Amino acid sequence: MSSSYPSIAVLKPLHGAEPGLYEALASFCVQDYPGPVQIVFGARDATDACVPIVRKLIADFPDRDLELVIDAEVHGANGKVSNLINLARRIRHELLVISDSDIRVQRDYLRGIVAPFMRPETGLATCLYRGDPQAGLWSRLSAMAIDYQFLPSVLVGLRLRLADPCLGSTIAFTRDTLKRVGGFGAFADQLADDYAIGAAVRQTGLKMVVAAPVVTHICSERTARDLVSHELRWARTIRAIDPKGFAGSVLTHPLPFALLFAALSGFDSLGWVAIAVALACRLALLHEVDRAFPGASHPRWLLPLRDLLSFLVFVSSFFVAVVSWRGQRYRVHADGTLSPWKETAP
Repeated sequence: MSSSYPSIAVLKPLHGAEPGLYEALASFCVQDYPGPVQIVFGARDATDACVPIVRKLIADFPDRDLELVIDAEVHGANGKVSNLINLARRIRHELLVISDSDIRVQRDYLRGIVAPFMRPETGLATCLYRGDPQAGLWSRLSAMAIDYQFLPSVLVGLRLRLADPCLGSTIAFTRDTLKRVGGFGAFADQLADDYAIGAAVRQTGLKMVVAAPVVTHICSERTARDLVSHELRWARTIRAIDPKGFAGSVLTHPLPFALLFAALSGFDSLGWVAIAVALACRLALLHEVDRAFPGASHPRWLLPLRDLLSFLVFVSSFFVAVVSWRGQRYRVHADGTLSPWKETAP
């Protein structure tokens, strides 16, 4: 990069007004960053519930370079990427930072994102994240899936050099890199747009880096249906991009297999030992995650429910070809692309 503090354009594609949206967006407006920062918010409809929240944000931070773009133009099946294509027309700065609407960050976030780009071989930076429940039991279970299943899996993959993640919590790259991978339009029909962007950057020969900041993902699922729909889409996405790795992740569900073993053994002493060992391993992992990534911990008694629900989602994902995303239903194809799903008349 040409400067220790390059100019940054933050792109925030929005849809709806989940709990905590104002606070999440405001956390990007109070960054302790000495370089120029442009933040562009995007909505597809002037009646979207996010619009008044963004307008309030612009009024509350008059000294910040904030802009709201309302553009209904559709460029593919992936609504988020369509939004990004519309926002890209307003970019004025060198380094691009894309972050999902439900992400909240610390004040030094942008400094941490810039750091990896001091090395010329860096092509993309991303961030790990923890969950923050905002809407009761079901959002709590969602946050636990992030903290005690997704996050440890990514960490193990990084340690064993089996993973090179690109996560929607943060995708940072330069305008030149975006041009080299074909622009946002190249990903307009991808379900896993973050994964596809990462794969395209890797193909350029540039390196992917997990930057130092650990950000917060706001979990806002209010009902069991919200949670299962979200997690099925998530699981179906992973299965589409890495079917062998996803199938192998069955090993990360020890409690259901311990319960099955105990049932087959008539819940004898050995069966109860298997259950106790499975629970002990999961509780040990929970403790290590909370110790390594300080934040709000979750009730231990919910862990068995969380593990059984995760296994149910894992199994169900092998029988799901249609997913729900932001109020729309899509068919997922073998190559990970999307197409709108239409019910056939009886």
